[in-house]
Parts: sequence; C-alpha cells; structure tokens
Amino acid sequence: MTVQADPTTPPLFPTALHPAAPAPDVDPTRWPDVARVPAGGSLRSAVARRLLGRAAERCGIHVRTPAGGPVPAGAPVLTLHRPTDFHRRVGASGLIGFGEAYQAGDWDSPDLVGLLTALAAAPQRLVPAGTAWLRRLAVRRTPPGELPTTGNARRNIQRHYDLSNELFALFLDPTMSYSSAVFPTGPDGLPVAGWDGFPAAQHRKIDRLLDLAEVGPGTRLLEIGTGWGELALRAAARGARVVSLTLSEEQLALARRRIAAAGLADRVEVRLCDYRAVQGSYDAVVSVEMIEAVGRPFWPAYFATLDRVLAPGGRVALQAITMPHERMLASSGTHTWILKYIFPGGQIPSLRAIEENAERHGGLRVTSAEAYGPHYAETLRLWRERFTEHTEQVAALGFDEVFRRMWELYLAYSEAGFRTGYLDVQQVLLTRDPATTGPDRRAGASR
Repeated sequence: MTVQADPTTPPLFPTALHPAAPAPDVDPTRWPDVARVPAGGSLRSAVARRLLGRAAERCGIHVRTPAGGPVPAGAPVLTLHRPTDFHRRVGASGLIGFGEAYQAGDWDSPDLVGLLTALAAAPQRLVPAGTAWLRRLAVRRTPPGELPTTGNARRNIQRHYDLSNELFALFLDPTMSYSSAVFPTGPDGLPVAGWDGFPAAQHRKIDRLLDLAEVGPGTRLLEIGTGWGELALRAAARGARVVSLTLSEEQLALARRRIAAAGLADRVEVRLCDYRAVQGSYDAVVSVEMIEAVGRPFWPAYFATLDRVLAPGGRVALQAITMPHERMLASSGTHTWILKYIFPGGQIPSLRAIEENAERHGGLRVTSAEAYGPHYAETLRLWRERFTEHTEQVAALGFDEVFRRMWELYLAYSEAGFRTGYLDVQQVLLTRDPATTGPDRRAGASR
C-alpha cells in the first residue's frame, strides 16, 4: 500500500530539508522518548503528513519551513525545523509525538496559543470523515503504573507538584494559588485580568467556594488537596477549623510554614494523607481542581468518601475543570501527551459525570454549578507570560530546555482549550439528597 500525493494540492508539510533551528540538548536518560526519533516508518510518516496537511487546510493554518515564503496575514503559523523527524514522531505516536516533537525543537510557532487554539477550535475537523474509527487503533491506553490507585497516587502527584516550590513561585501570584482565579468583568462580560489584580482574583475564587460551603466560625472543614495553603488560611481566618489533605511533601512543608507564619497553626492541620484514608466528620468539604487527579475508575471511591465524612446537613463545594460529556467518554483511558508528561493518571470529568457519580456513589446532588472558563484562559495567560519571562531562573533551578519547552506547550495547550470552550471550569455545590438521609443511606449509595 502506498500513499500518493495529490498533485493539485500544495505541499503544506514539505519533505525537502531546510536549514534547521538549533535543537535543545536532549538528555537521553531523562527524556528517552524525546531523544529518540522513530526509525523508518515511511508509511506512517506519509499518512501523518497527509492527515496533518488536510487538518492545516481545514483550520486555516500556514505551515512553513525556515526557508519558506511570506505568511498570510492573520494566519496561525506552524514552522517545521526538521520535517522528517516531525512526521516520524507524529506517525509513530500521534499527538504524543506532536508534543515530543515540540520538546525536541522539531517545530515552533510565533504564536503558540493562536496555533493551538486553531487546532482545538474544531477537533472533529482534524480527522477526515469516515476515518474516526481508526482512532481506537492508534491511541494508547494509560499504563497500569500510572493509574491513581492508593499505591500510585502519591507518586503521580509528586511527579508534578514536588518539582520545586521555587519553580511554581516563579509564575504563580503571591497567594501561590494553582487554579483558576475569578476576575472582575468588563461591560462585555469578559474577565479583566492583569498581574496587579491577580491575588484579589484568587481570593475572590476562594471566597466564593467558602461561601458555597457556608464556612464560618466553628465550621469543621475538610479540604481535599492543600495546594500551598491559601484556602486553608482564608478559611481559618473566618474562624473555621481546617483539616487539609495533600500527597505532596513540597506543598506540605510550605503550607505548614505559611500557616505557622500567619499564626493559624492552632486552627489548621495539614496532613500527608490520601483522601480515601481520611477519618472524621465535617460540616463542609472543599476541593479545588483535585477531582481531575482522581481518575475515572476511582470516582466512586471519591464520592463515597465525601458521603462518609460529611456530617448531616453538610455541604461540598468543588472547583472542577470539565469537558463536554461525549468528549470525556471518547478520551477516557487514553494516554495523552499531557498525561505522559504533566499529570499522570488524570481524567477531566464532565459535569454530567460529576452529577451521576455524586448521586450514585455518594447520595449527593448538584445544587448549583457556575462555569467561568474564560477566567481560566486569562489565568493561564498570566502564568504562561510569567513563566516565559523567567527562562533564566527556570534554568538556574536545574530545569533544562526540554523541560522549559514542555511547560510552555502545557500552559499554551491548556489556555487554548479554555479559549475554544473545549475545556471549562465550574464551581459546584453538592448537598445530600433528602431521599437518601435515612438509615439505609450508605447502603443505597453503594448500589
């Protein structure tokens, strides 16, 4: 079988060699799959070239080599520095190869977010009609060692959150909040975001969640996912008594220092503890963008835990990244570049999945849900701009060029997802369903 080029279509992904940009110095021990370019694979490379060329046409993307000509005004640009390596990686590993090709410096874009936004705006257009069934033959499944079981969850969390507190401090705002802020909005209803207002926007997000959960003086609050302690500090300042759970030793140490420095150590206890192992009874539970790390197979255990620890009349406030239900089902169990390199073992839920699992496994119902995806796009923009401004400081912390490119792609990719609506973020209130408050509540929830 051979793949023939269409002589009437300009070669959007040229195969001729051109002067390449300098490649990052790739450590094969640290980055084995980035250092290794798949050998051979002429058929796969040809198919990748053809499919990606068609995708570029559909999305209005201009593809060029360093020796290419003028770029159409306003067109997103993908510059291929090493076309052969690029097509071999994509042909062998699909979108994982696409990401690894960026880490390796095989391609670039003068506007990475603009390019990825164009690709994410209509993902169904990237695959020719009638060939979507091929996806299940090409995608890879999540490795068993990365599933967020009790044994694996701590290692998965440490791979991201224990990189370095100093690294996160380079691009997060002074509150050290690593989740979407809620900015003020302009007359058009869109967020008005800037660095100077970032801490206030993070506090606005936290306060809304605490208000949802009705946290006040004397509230027994469980926080699942400590971060670096800002929500716990804010809750304790209201008079709540807080137990906060984390699996990150780096976050644990800094959160405890910040809490002690604020004089609130008598009101906040931070534990290195898996959510499944928590004991006690709480008037409120708050969890900010932690459900994404739970993994779809473990959502029943997560919501059963909420049910088990929630006192009668208690409230649960979640902040969750979500995606449309059908896309969630299609991506479930797929090993993606983000999962391989950024968030191992994760799964972004849909609001419907939250509703169904909360009711089935926790006897909880969604009382309210408020979405504000555009605010996350702006949050990510500020993080990305700050990260790229600190290239030298990132290197001084011991992170190499491959890591820097990996994080640039991660932040830009995430921002593009929220700008297109492919991703959303929601603050969700869960309360116990009155129909499941009798003596058989837990038995019913487990059925």
